[in-house]
Amino acid sequence: MPGQPQPPVPVPSVPPSPWSALPPAAPRRRPDPVRDRWEPAMRLAIDEAALAPATGDVPVGALILDPSGAVIGRGHNAREAVGDPTAHAEVLAIREAAAARQAAARGGEPTGGTPGEDSWRLSGCTLVVTLEPCTMCAGAIVLSRLDRVVYGALDPKAGAAGSLWDVIRDRRLNHRPEVISDVLADTCSEQLRAFFETHRE
Repeated sequence: MPGQPQPPVPVPSVPPSPWSALPPAAPRRRPDPVRDRWEPAMRLAIDEAALAPATGDVPVGALILDPSGAVIGRGHNAREAVGDPTAHAEVLAIREAAAARQAAARGGEPTGGTPGEDSWRLSGCTLVVTLEPCTMCAGAIVLSRLDRVVYGALDPKAGAAGSLWDVIRDRRLNHRPEVISDVLADTCSEQLRAFFETHRE
């Protein structure tokens, strides 16, 4: 009747969505143009690192890129393989890249080197490595005159690019490369973790 309150209209129940039971999506990492630029090269370094465990070596891989982005040196840890305590990935990659530049200076394929006595210098080049360099490798990086170091996982026990020491950017040295860290750090860390789980008691 007019003037009397009307009974509420029943609302049909809606079955719960199957998507409501899913956990919330993980937050997406914000784009980082500086680090994102180096991810393809870091993936190559990760592939290089994967070669090391075959000889019982810790999976660390390194590449040297010339100014055009071409790979002119690569290496993975080989201390156990060759019985050389200095056979770290970075040192082996630096040796190969310096040899390539020296060959170019003597008339081989061009790799961005400048002919002359200092053609071993890696000026303009970038080192990409899966683990923060140690003090030995940091010294080699400074001496080779690399422009830049890009690394993945931090090494809080022996890192010399900002974690434990910062040899590479020490203001007392006459050459200080740019350092970019944490590129695919989770992937690099997982590669190391998996190795130590299976190779260490």
